[in-house]
Amino acid sequence: MHYDLIIVGAGPAGIFTALELIRRGSKKKILIIEKGQPIGRRRCPKGTTGRCVNCRPYCHITTGFAGAGAFSDGKLSLSHEVGGQLPELIGEEEAQQLIDYADGIYLEFGADTAVEGLVEDERVKRIRRDAIRAGLRLVDCPIRHMGTEKAQQIYGAIQTYLQEHGVEILFGVNCVDLILTNSHCVGVIVEKPDGTDRREIRAKDTIAATGRRGADWLEKICQEHGIAHQPGTVDIGVRVEVRNEVMEEVNLALYEGKFVGYPAPFRDKVRTFCQNPGGFVSQENYDNDLAVVNGHSYKDMKSPNTNLSILSSHNFTTPFNQPIAYAQKVGELTNMLANGHILVQRFGDILGGKRTWERELQRANVKPTLKDAVAGDITAAMPYRAMTNIIAFIQAMDLVVPGFASPETLLYSPELKFYSNRVKMDGELRTNIQGFYSLGDSSGWTRGLMMASAMGVLMGRKLAQEEKPA
Repeated sequence: MHYDLIIVGAGPAGIFTALELIRRGSKKKILIIEKGQPIGRRRCPKGTTGRCVNCRPYCHITTGFAGAGAFSDGKLSLSHEVGGQLPELIGEEEAQQLIDYADGIYLEFGADTAVEGLVEDERVKRIRRDAIRAGLRLVDCPIRHMGTEKAQQIYGAIQTYLQEHGVEILFGVNCVDLILTNSHCVGVIVEKPDGTDRREIRAKDTIAATGRRGADWLEKICQEHGIAHQPGTVDIGVRVEVRNEVMEEVNLALYEGKFVGYPAPFRDKVRTFCQNPGGFVSQENYDNDLAVVNGHSYKDMKSPNTNLSILSSHNFTTPFNQPIAYAQKVGELTNMLANGHILVQRFGDILGGKRTWERELQRANVKPTLKDAVAGDITAAMPYRAMTNIIAFIQAMDLVVPGFASPETLLYSPELKFYSNRVKMDGELRTNIQGFYSLGDSSGWTRGLMMASAMGVLMGRKLAQEEKPA
């Protein structure tokens, strides 16, 4: 089989590449390879079982059409200041234009027209003033909230649109390797999850857009084939859960408050991420049964709690070049303590030097929304530097949001973001391997749905331009 373009991974970066090519009248024969299932066949059994059952051969929350985005809280960050380093590559103005354009596409497919965080009223001014006093920065970023259930509908409509316009999507197939001839990528090798039906598929151009879920796979591919890259940042953190009453002002004024700080003594970047008012803490599973924590927020179904992640960013220097593996080891150690599940601990117990017991959770004001989380001691697995950063940041946040550092505040672990392995490319998105491109979160250049979508749009435009006669 031979195609003009193969896209490995049906996440936002890959599908927006295909969308833009169609919108520009491209005649390319396009194939998307996705190891997971179509939107309509992605099912998490936890809703029935009440606990994670470690689905094989992959987790349906992280894998399938639209990637983790289909089961995320569905927030679209509408500012170039949020979502990764793509603006460093192409410029802030172009990045913002791409975000605005991609946002228009989401609206066409049914996204809510309401945008949170646009108004700079007295509440926002107070929050910003208190953040400054606490040594934190409030990042201006309007948010369009799709909601977990609505995100699935929107991405389902995009899936149908692509297929109706001639894009082939090969589901339930793993891409195991690239085919290179004289530093020129000419296709991929695929097989079924059980290792059968191994075959080659050829194409003029190949795009790896495997998301955070496929970051370690791409790192391995880069090493094996000499694709120029450098170790990137890895985020290690926790998911914090408090009562809605504690976060009420931020929730109402901003919906999602994005705070950044550089706490002493290490001065590492620490930030909030993925805030879910009335949301639910969730578990996602990666390869080798690695369980990590995340958060969802629905349009209609609400809880009495707000959850958000606090992430400590870590960069490594020579000779170490395996940041993804480092973060995975942290996660594995935490999973070991929780017997394969997510660990939860009260903030007051962390400061008091003791583990949390299940009976203590049951009599607290803050009840865990992740029902099968295991009460314990996350400090027994969390690196000292990351834990020190997180504690200092929570205490700073308490000056902005009184009650945030309450003894009853819940911390879930591990929250890990694999953004490593930044693929080296130029402003035209070209790598050192002819015919090979890398997009989205797995490339190391984006973080989140919107910036990955914007990068996909840019890729689609550049490939479409190549079709024009000279």
